[in-house]
Amino acid sequence: MSKQTVLGRVTQLAKANINALLDQAEDPQKMLDQLIRDYSGNITEAEEAVAATIGNLRLMEQDHQEDVEAAKEWGGKALAASRKADELRSGGQAAEADRFDHLAKVALGRQLQSEKEARTAEPTIAAQTEVVSKLRTGLDQMKAKLGELRAKRDELVARAKSAQAQNTMMDAVKNIDVLDPTSELSRFEDKVRREEARAMGKQELAASSLDAQFEQLDALGDSAEIEARLAALKG
Repeated sequence: MSKQTVLGRVTQLAKANINALLDQAEDPQKMLDQLIRDYSGNITEAEEAVAATIGNLRLMEQDHQEDVEAAKEWGGKALAASRKADELRSGGQAAEADRFDHLAKVALGRQLQSEKEARTAEPTIAAQTEVVSKLRTGLDQMKAKLGELRAKRDELVARAKSAQAQNTMMDAVKNIDVLDPTSELSRFEDKVRREEARAMGKQELAASSLDAQFEQLDALGDSAEIEARLAALKG
């Protein structure tokens, strides 16, 4: 996967609008679960690509540093060869001096080549550094988005459970409304009242019968008193 493709995917995923996706979903929880799986996979894939990009950048930086050091080293060798040539020429050894001047030129050529390679690598290193920075930022955003997805999923699951519990309770209430147990209590209460009324009727009936008996007894007493008084008059 090229760095342009990785950068494009990371940027696209990091900018994904979760709420808009959920609004379009028939089953938001399933979609969130799928998004979490996709995001986790994409983050892993992107991390591998970013790691490879960073690795390539570090290699280029090492090569650039080696070119810079090589240019410095060849410069030092050119200076040493030139001084040796000047010393030999001062001593009348022109041929040997020319040989060291030639070595100085070779060293200067190597120095120039190393400097060119270092300068050529610098724009690429700068561009790659910028890409790595963007990829790191995108990865951080993706990880934050993954955390947001998980939080949304947990919130949705909690809301779904709460709604299910409420629906269960409302169904129970509806059933209670249809089959109101208080109506059974009312009928039982009416039956108890009727039984109580019967008992009261029996009590009243028993009381009236007893009163009649006492009235009869009183009547007998009166009759006996009358007979006794009549006997007294006659005697």
